[in-house]
Amino acid sequence: MHIAWIGKKSPFCGNVTYSREVTNALLDRGNQVSFLHFAQEEEEAKRDNWPDCPEVPLPFLYKSQVYTIPTLGATKVLTQSLRELKPDLVHASLTLSPLDFILPEICEELNLPLVATFHTPYAGKGAKLVSGTQLLAYQLYAPFLINYDRVIVFSEVQRELFAKMGLTADKVAVIPNGVDVQKYSPGTSRIKEEFQAERLFVYQGRIAAEKNIEALLRAWKQADMKPSSKLLMVGDGPLTPSLRPFYSAEFGIYWLGYIADENRRIEILRGSDVFVLPSLVEGLSISLLEAMACGLACLATNVGADGEVLENGAGVVLTPRRVTSQLSTLLPVFQDHPELTTLLGQKARQRVLERYTLSQNIDRLEQLYDRVLERRQSSKILSSKFRARL
Repeated sequence: MHIAWIGKKSPFCGNVTYSREVTNALLDRGNQVSFLHFAQEEEEAKRDNWPDCPEVPLPFLYKSQVYTIPTLGATKVLTQSLRELKPDLVHASLTLSPLDFILPEICEELNLPLVATFHTPYAGKGAKLVSGTQLLAYQLYAPFLINYDRVIVFSEVQRELFAKMGLTADKVAVIPNGVDVQKYSPGTSRIKEEFQAERLFVYQGRIAAEKNIEALLRAWKQADMKPSSKLLMVGDGPLTPSLRPFYSAEFGIYWLGYIADENRRIEILRGSDVFVLPSLVEGLSISLLEAMACGLACLATNVGADGEVLENGAGVVLTPRRVTSQLSTLLPVFQDHPELTTLLGQKARQRVLERYTLSQNIDRLEQLYDRVLERRQSSKILSSKFRARL
């Protein structure tokens, strides 16, 4: 099968990881992939572990971790590229771009089936979306997603949210994120020696308001952790300059910035004891799944699908509004009881093996592709019979 994948390669975010891992896995299964993404002609084509497949740069005026503004000519480039590529199916890993709304018309004109993955994070069942921006994104996209053949989300809660906005259940498929459990697995690491730590805690993700980073940092200081316990902050974002001066190595907190080298990120996870994700909104955190697959004890807020991932003993589920108070109590417990982190780490990896492997994800994705193509073919046959009767 030939899939035209429309996604992101930069700047780094969960959408980027999703596109890289899924397209690599599709290629490994013998599929053909053409990768269309917002880039300048002179941008570096190959980055860390990106698939070796044909690429089409789409011109843009601005792009960030959150949204993208294409040039006026991007629609023409996209349309012409799809016409020349002649894929069996188009899969858009939505980038919060105006092209997302035009894409159904383009694919209808070219008679191409169209699938989307909707990444925008949300709070969770029974909670209001923390940010009006996220709620607006759902409200804005729902009427347009009806024009896609199928929309992929990460949990039933997300599907229910769209149902309230008029997107019928048959249009929405729940396919959780998956992680490569061969690559992300327990193993040896010298990271503790590097930071002279006996116990190592880690956060990995954007340093941004929705990630609720300062709640974790305040809890770390309030808990008065031992000098031999260290907290590694992996990632970058708009809040880094304002937070870093107040939460420094003096308190056992080390800011490592964005790490492009995947092997280095895996080394950090393998050498750590505890992973903490204090977010206010999420979709389904790939960073959380990677930490679980590496056998870390995980603490994450009950937002998006993250609480569902850790429920029933696979980790500790935090209340978003009480993160600081809960962590200030829990961090010393996880520091002083290595047997607890070992047990939770084993349960975390087992949960990933049962429900969240990349292999399972791709199985379900390929099945969805087949159903979409079969339905499109059936529609063509019925349309032909109807015209023949006329």
